[in-house]
Amino acid sequence: MPTVSRPPTSGPAVSRRTALRFAAASAFGIASVPLLAGCADGEDADTEVDSLVAQSRLARRDAAGAAATIALLPDRGAALELVRAQRTAHADALDAEIARAAGTYPDGTAPTTSAPPSATPTAPAPPPGLEQLRADLAESQRSAADSARALTAYRAGLCASISAACGTYLAVVLP
Repeated sequence: MPTVSRPPTSGPAVSRRTALRFAAASAFGIASVPLLAGCADGEDADTEVDSLVAQSRLARRDAAGAAATIALLPDRGAALELVRAQRTAHADALDAEIARAAGTYPDGTAPTTSAPPSATPTAPAPPPGLEQLRADLAESQRSAADSARALTAYRAGLCASISAACGTYLAVVLP
């Protein structure tokens, strides 16, 4: 009888059963990562919300600064209006996430992030000017980037995208 020879193999072959076990274990591991993210304690969640409140205030400040600067530089009005509109949208998105994280009070009302009204009237501040607006946007960019490093999941992505947008305003929109 003739003998059948097989070609030499290099190293141990992985059986189909072993490959399926590895794939199943990997899928289980990947699927469990988001579940572990939900195990954060309440103190971390409060810190994250505080960071978002600070980012919302910076966004509102930048939007107000851009709106005031339009009066000083009407020729740059389109760029400044873009910054104002998008920083307002950033603040709205941050406020929505803050409200979502805070939930509602037992009476059905939702917590607010706005500052209480001041009892003493303040003199109106002069428009900030383009250089001050750039400095404010640079501060907002750094602050949002720092927050993104400390936050998790959607909140980190939100702050990272805000940081990138502020960088774009500085480099492209208001050079």
